[in-house]
Amino acid sequence: MQPLTTTSLQIRDNQLWILDQQALPQQKNWCLTPDAATLINHIKALRVRGAPLIGLSASLLLALLAEKGMAQAELSQTLEQLRIARPTAVNLMNNLERMNQALASTQYVHRMVEEALRLVAEDRALCESIARTGSALITPGSQLLTHCNTGGLATAGVGTALGVILAGWQQGKVQNVWVDETRPLLQGGRLTAWELGELGVPCQLICDSMAATLMAQKQIDAVWVGADRIAANGDVANKIGTYSLAVLAHYHDVPFYVAAPHTTLDPACPNGAAIPIEQRAATEVTGVAGSFGAVQWAQPDTRVWNPAFDVTPAQLISGWVLDSGVITPDQVQAGIFQPSAE
Repeated sequence: MQPLTTTSLQIRDNQLWILDQQALPQQKNWCLTPDAATLINHIKALRVRGAPLIGLSASLLLALLAEKGMAQAELSQTLEQLRIARPTAVNLMNNLERMNQALASTQYVHRMVEEALRLVAEDRALCESIARTGSALITPGSQLLTHCNTGGLATAGVGTALGVILAGWQQGKVQNVWVDETRPLLQGGRLTAWELGELGVPCQLICDSMAATLMAQKQIDAVWVGADRIAANGDVANKIGTYSLAVLAHYHDVPFYVAAPHTTLDPACPNGAAIPIEQRAATEVTGVAGSFGAVQWAQPDTRVWNPAFDVTPAQLISGWVLDSGVITPDQVQAGIFQPSAE
C-alpha cells in the first residue's frame, strides 16, 4: 500500500502505525499495529479513539493483511473480530460493511486496498464540509465550549466539532474556546487543549462541573460536540457528560450543536435507548494512569459505575451539522431526518 499520513495514522513500509493517544501530550509514540488483536487492544485502551479514526484504522489494517496474503476466510473472521471492538461507535460498523463488500470480490486484495484508501480520502473531505457548514453558524466574537476530542486526532482530516471551531477561528469569529476536561481519561484536557494549543487557537481548560457557572455568567455562546452514533430519531450518543451539557445549554438558552459525518448516522437504530453503551474499567475513576505513572485516590474496592458514553435526546439539540448540510429540530420533529441546503 502507498505511504499515508494523518495526524494519528501512518502507513509506512507496508505497516500500520498508530499514534498512542494515551501517552499524549507528554509523549508522542507511534505503535506498530500488525494484527487485529493489537488493534483491538489499542481501541479498548483508547490509544486509538474517535469514531471516524477507529473505523479507518480497522479498514486500513484489513487492506494491509489482504496485501500480505491473508486468505478470504481468515480476513472475514478478522473483520468480525474488529466489528465488536467498539460497540457504541457506528462508523466502525459502516466502514467494515464496505470492506466486507470489497472482500466478496474475486479481486478482493485490490478492492480492499482501494476501498480503505477511499474511506480515508472521503473522511478528509467530510471533515472539510462539516467545518465549512458549521462555521457559518458561529457568530463573531463567540466563546465556544467543546467536550472530549473531535479534532484531527480523531479523524483523517481537520476533525468534526473541533474542525468547525478551527474554521470559525480562522474566519476571525472565535474569541475563546472552553475545553471540558472530559471523563474518562481526561481526553479534553490531554488532547483537545494540546491540539488547540498546537493550532494557536485561544482556549481555557475547565473541569466538567464548571460549565453551568460559565453559562450563567453568559460566558458561553454555543456548545459544539461530536457524536459516536446518531439514531434515526436524532438522539445522539457521545462521550459521557454530553447529556449534562445539553441540559445546561437548554436551561440557559445556549445553542447546542452536534457535528458529525453522515457515516455516524444509524438509520437502523430507532432511538438512543437502542444504542449500546460501553462500560469502562473502575480504575479510570478511582485514580489516574498515564505516561507519567499511576495515582490511586479512592479505596481499591470502591464500587464504580463508569459508562464511556451517554445519550442526548434530540429535543435538546439545536442542529445536527453533517457534511451534507444542517438538520434542524423542525425536520427531526417532523420525522424528516434530511439535511437542509448549505
